[in-house]
This record gives sequence, structure tokens and C-alpha cells, in this order.
Amino acid sequence: MKRRAFLVAGGIVGGGLALGYFFTPNRLALRAGSSPEQVWLTSWVGINPDNTITVLVPHAEMGQGILTSLPMMLAEEMEADWSLMDIRQAPAEEMYVTDKVAQGFKLGRTDMPAPLRKLLDFSFYKASGMVNLQLTGGSTSVRFTGQGGMRVAGAAAKEMLLRAAADRWKVAQSECRAELSHVYHDAGGLSARYADLAAAAAQFKPSLNPRLKAKQDYVLCGKSVPRIDLDEKVTGAPIYAIDLSMDNMKVAAIRHAPVFGGEVVSVDPGSVKALPGVEDVLQIPGAVVVTADNYWRAHKALSGLAVEFGDGGNGEFSSESMCRDFDAALDGGDFVADHELGDIAGAVTGSAGPVRAEYRVPFLSHAAMEPVNCVAWRRDGRLELWAGVQDPLGTRALAAETADMDMENVVVHPYQMGGSFGRKTSFGGNFIRDAVHTALRVPYPVKLVWSREEDIRHDYYRPSEVSRFEAQLDADGKPVTWSNRYTDIGLNGDGEAALIPYAIGLQQIGRVACGAPVPLGYWRSVQHSCQGFFIESFMDELAQHAARDPLEYRLALLEKQPRHQAVLRLAAEKIGWGKSLPQNSGMGLAVVASFGSIVAQAVQISLAGDRLRVEKVVAAVDPGEVINPAIARDQVESGIIYGLTAALFGDIAIDGGRVRQSNFTDYRMVRMDRAPSMEVYFIESGAAPGGMGEVGTPPLAPALCNAIFAASGQRIRRLPLQDHLSV
Repeated sequence: MKRRAFLVAGGIVGGGLALGYFFTPNRLALRAGSSPEQVWLTSWVGINPDNTITVLVPHAEMGQGILTSLPMMLAEEMEADWSLMDIRQAPAEEMYVTDKVAQGFKLGRTDMPAPLRKLLDFSFYKASGMVNLQLTGGSTSVRFTGQGGMRVAGAAAKEMLLRAAADRWKVAQSECRAELSHVYHDAGGLSARYADLAAAAAQFKPSLNPRLKAKQDYVLCGKSVPRIDLDEKVTGAPIYAIDLSMDNMKVAAIRHAPVFGGEVVSVDPGSVKALPGVEDVLQIPGAVVVTADNYWRAHKALSGLAVEFGDGGNGEFSSESMCRDFDAALDGGDFVADHELGDIAGAVTGSAGPVRAEYRVPFLSHAAMEPVNCVAWRRDGRLELWAGVQDPLGTRALAAETADMDMENVVVHPYQMGGSFGRKTSFGGNFIRDAVHTALRVPYPVKLVWSREEDIRHDYYRPSEVSRFEAQLDADGKPVTWSNRYTDIGLNGDGEAALIPYAIGLQQIGRVACGAPVPLGYWRSVQHSCQGFFIESFMDELAQHAARDPLEYRLALLEKQPRHQAVLRLAAEKIGWGKSLPQNSGMGLAVVASFGSIVAQAVQISLAGDRLRVEKVVAAVDPGEVINPAIARDQVESGIIYGLTAALFGDIAIDGGRVRQSNFTDYRMVRMDRAPSMEVYFIESGAAPGGMGEVGTPPLAPALCNAIFAASGQRIRRLPLQDHLSV
């Protein structure tokens, strides 16, 4: 697409762009470079002369199927013919900010009169533009942009087309109906394609509050519509940024200072500059780069390069020293409460004394299958980037800042990603900065590709964390107090993930601040991956101390949480909770609410000596509503595998200020032969739509560890499991 996607035809670019709207007093917009016959009804929806509908999706595809799910929601409301949809990712432009993501996180679903809605939309649109928010993450696409944007934009476009038809035929709009990209007036035997009505429809202002379809009237949503990219994925046809080639392009390999915060002290390019294919040896902040005519030659030259790095003062930092710092902070650090209920300090303790436990999780890398990469080219006073990123507009701003250029002179061409899980955002944009710094030093387009070793050793990591729990049980084994004190080195937000759904009268939940010179990033399910493990493991321990069945114990404490109870019961039923199992086998379960959805998982394992095998995982999910069951199931299964990999193997350990792990040999992944049988069941409770991409990960680790305890009596409180068992 052209960098300038639209030429705005007068008026103010106003709120509701996440709704796909321009609030302009006259004709909306024409897309730059499009034919005069192409008509744009909103900034997301264009109608072409052949009656196809072009939909620009403001979110990025990274395997989650969002380029199918979001257009389904728009097409449903627009009564569009799905076979005529032309679906594309929106460009990195301010008009495509994902302000519904910001609005959803801040306010949730908000119903209000149209004038206030317009003001609210405009405010969030402008605020999102100021921070260049065009983010795909946090399981927000369907529940915020889809529900609050795509549905409304589709319904508004349909109303504009109905009005245009009614005006043409001189009939009441209520007498017209839309179906499969046509408008009909049944009484008069009249019909028209959307393409025939588009120009007239574009003269009308989109409605702020169009009428949305009732769920029972859906013809598309709720069905397992095949992904639009399925055939291409199967045949290997899609082009990722790492596949990109252009004339005179060179490929760059990079080596960073191994210690976090380190810099290049000296580099001798003479040893490699004369090697075949090598073009340049460059020094950029914190790293050295070799460019060549292909990646292998660049990588080989880099491995032989004589370079000395400094340690930035972090050469003494290690995982062991960090653990000591964590313990000291938990023993005497300043406590900041996330949530307090009642006077826990004044609680009367029973004769049995409190139940205490401590849990630990390590740093984790994202380890997406496509290593981070970016093509960059500075020419004619402009900087262009080609990359798969989760926030193209934020990436554009980051590139402009790095190059000290005006954003108007920076172009980002977004590509789909071969996985990301939070890695490829501007919050973790060191690979973008590296590509820009490299491009500023050479006259040719350059594709910077990180090796797997660089990707694992210089990621932005899921924080390591320790949590200490204490609870007092009454005579019936019910907890009357709950205390959770955990370490915080960053990215804990407001502590929402540490809150519990269980009915416990006295609670104290909060954190102590700690420091670590380790770059941190958002990892799939963020803090829920830590707190889910902590909370649901400790809840199992309380059930053990109370000599109660873990399922019944939870259900009793969730009496006021029927959605939690429903998913727990369903997962337990489908796995056969309570049935007789072979010797050295066990079942465990956990329930975690995150990103607006509630997920219970039940895990069955077997042990042969100390060798663990995960036999089966059953997930019961209440996301409120399911748009595409097949895609939703894929996402939950993906979350299970991702969580299982982390639980079994995930560990970024640091020694001498540098990461010990290097590749999939020592940062292992779950392979196909070790993947468990998986079953996913959905409960559509009618609640506000929740997320799907992240929610399958948090319950896995606690359910798995609880199953290990059921099979062996061994309670595992520190991940990964490879430190305790043969996995």
C-alpha cells in the first residue's frame, strides 16, 4: 500500500476511527492511488466496481487468525458476501490507531448517548494517536476492536447503503433489506449491488449507533469459517519480512555485547573485510554488524570478527544473586498493596497454624519460530522499513526517534509474523533500532536477521518472580485469610493478575519492588502466567491441608462465581475427574480468569520413575461469545502448548550478566511426539466478549504441577519441571 493511504476530503478527522469512521461533513475519503470507481464508505470499508469489498484491518496477523475473525464481524453486520471480501492489513498510519484497545482497557464496555460517545471516541482517538498506538496484543482484537469497532462499522455501512437504495427507489428505508452484498426491495421487485449504491451511500454520514444484529440472526459469526490464509499457509506461499528480497539488498548479521548494558570497546574489521561477499563491518550502539551478499557469509564473517565488549557494570549479576535479592526484599522490603480486604493482621489464628508456601518462576524468552528481522533503507531523505511487527505505527515512531527524523519521512510496511507472543512490539524493539542504525550507515537496502542465539540472549524477557503465600484455615478447612507477597521487577501493572475469585474474607495481596538489569517484555498472558501458577498451586495445597477434593474445594469457594464453577465442572467432567487411574498417574486442575475470559484446565499425567509424560489436557473456556470456533480452538491449543513448553523447559538463566541459554538445544520446545491429547470446549455465557490468544496459557502450569502431586505426592513450587523430573 501507499504510505499515505487516504486523502481526506475536507472536515476534521475525528473520533471513532476505531469504529472505521471519518466524521466529515461531506464525501468521506478517496484512497490514494485507487481508481475513481472505488468508493470508501469508512476508513475501513471500500466497495469496488466488481462488488468486492475491501476491508482494512488495523491489527496484525501473527498466526492468530485475526485477518479472518475481525472481517467476519464486519461482514456479518454489513450483510456482505463473504466470498467477495478482499481483506488486507491496514498501513502504519494514524487514522488506523487501535483506540478501541485503549478505550476497552480503560473503560470496558460503555453505553452512553451519541453525543457523549462521539466525544469519548474522539478523545481516545487523539490520545492513541499521540502515543502511536496501533497495537495487536493483550487479547484485545476481537473483544475491543471487533465488538466496538468492526461490528459497528459494518452496521453503519449497511445503513448507508440501505438509505442510498431507498432514495434511488423512492421508498421507505424500512422496506429495504440487505443480503449477500445486495439491497432488495421485495415489494417492488427491485435489487441493486452494493457497488451500484456505493457512490450515493458515501454522501451520508455514518451512524454513531447503528442497529446491530441479534445473535440468533447471525449467518457467519459462530461458524468455523476457514481462515483466509489457510491455503497459502499449507503451500508455503506467504511472504514474511525475512523472505523479502530487492535489488542491491545486503543481508546483515549482528552480535551484541553479551552482558546486558554492555558496549563495543574495540573491533578489528581487517580479519573479515576481505572475505567473499562481505560488504561492510559496522559498529552500532551495543553491537557489531557485518553485511554481505547473503546471510551465511555475513554470519560466518561475524563469527570470526575480533571484537571486545564491555560489561556496562553488570558483569557480576547472576540468577543466583537475583534470588538472594528477591529473598531479602520479601523479608524486609517496602510492601505496596494491590488489594486488601478486612484486617488480616488482627485475624485470630487457629490451633493448626498458618499454611505457608513459596513459588518461583524464571525469566522466559518468546522464542518465536521466525527470528526477529527487519529490512531498512534510507534514501532521498526518507527511511523505509519492512518488518513483521505487532504495532506498525509504534514501530514507525520508534524508527523516527532512532533516526532523529520526522515521522512524516518514515514509512513502515507491515508484514505478517511467524509468531511473536509479545516480542515484536515497539516495547521490545531493539531489532528495529538495530536495523535503523545499520541503514543509517550504508547506502543500500539491508536486511538485518538475528541468529537464534542472539534472539534468545537479547530478548525482552518475561520477568522472573517469587511469591510467598500464607493462609489460615478454619476448623472445616476453609481459608479465612489469604496473603500473597510477591516480587516486582517491572510489568506487573496494577496487580490485577494477583487478585483471586475465591470467597475469602480477609485478604492482603501486594508486592515488594526489586531491581534487575534485565530487559523486560510482554510475554503471552503477561502476569497471569506467573500469578496463575502461584494462586492455583497454593489453592491446591490448601485443599490438601483441608483433606478435601481439589475440585469440590474450589467450587465451594466460588459460590458467587458461577462462570468459574461452570468451566471447572465442564473440564472435570470431560477428563473424567475422580475416575480410577493406573498406578503413578494423576489428574490436576486449575482455573484462571484473564483478558475477559475464564479458562479451566484439567491435566492427566503419568510417571515412569522420574520420567513425566503429559497424557491429556482438557480446557473449558468461557469467552462470552465465540466468533470462529475453529480459530478459537486453535488459539486455546496453541496457548496450552506454549504454556507446556514454559512449564517443562522454560528458563533464561543469567551468569556473569549474560544469558546461559543459546538455542533450542538448551532452550527446549515441546515437540510433536511429546504433545498431549487436547480437547477444548466452549461455554457461551453471553458475557462481554473476552480474549482468546492468551488465555489458554496461564492454567496449564498449575494444573500440571497439581497432577504431578496427585500422582506422586511431590509438590513442585519452582519452574521449570526439568529441574525436578526427566521431561
